[in-house]
Amino acid sequence: YQGKVLYPSPLLLYEYDINEAPCDIKDINCRRFRGKVVVVVNVASQCGLANSNYTQIKELLDKYKSQGLEVAAFPCNQFGGQEPACELDIKNFVENKFSFEPDLYAKVDVNGDNADPLYKFLKKQKSGILTDAIKWNFTKFLVDRNGKVCKRFVTGRIIFLKS
Repeated sequence: YQGKVLYPSPLLLYEYDINEAPCDIKDINCRRFRGKVVVVVNVASQCGLANSNYTQIKELLDKYKSQGLEVAAFPCNQFGGQEPACELDIKNFVENKFSFEPDLYAKVDVNGDNADPLYKFLKKQKSGILTDAIKWNFTKFLVDRNGKVCKRFVTGRIIFLKS
């Protein structure tokens, strides 16, 4: 899958068109997030941090989905090979273990030459500590209702949202 940039240098999430649909929705692009707060996260079900992070994602959705929160989960197998499953198996794992249906996209690389264009954009908008590279699974980017990337949370950090 290759994300398609609609503008030469996008500054907002909505300016991205994701050509690959989530495994449970036929056609989707980032414009569907217009007016919503979005958490973009790289996930790995076999990571030791999966339980706490999927639990946090479910709690965020339970509390804020009615106010327009969306979570876009991108499986990534770059860190210790901790997401080897196909997207459908990942979706079933989350549904069965954590009792929610994730908005799950195709598996991506978040670093390196093959990094997904969306992740290149996110890292450019909010750099990390010492380097822009994603350090591990469950790095989260918080995007405001206007499509601006406003916060990057390192693995293990709890996201606090104001109502």
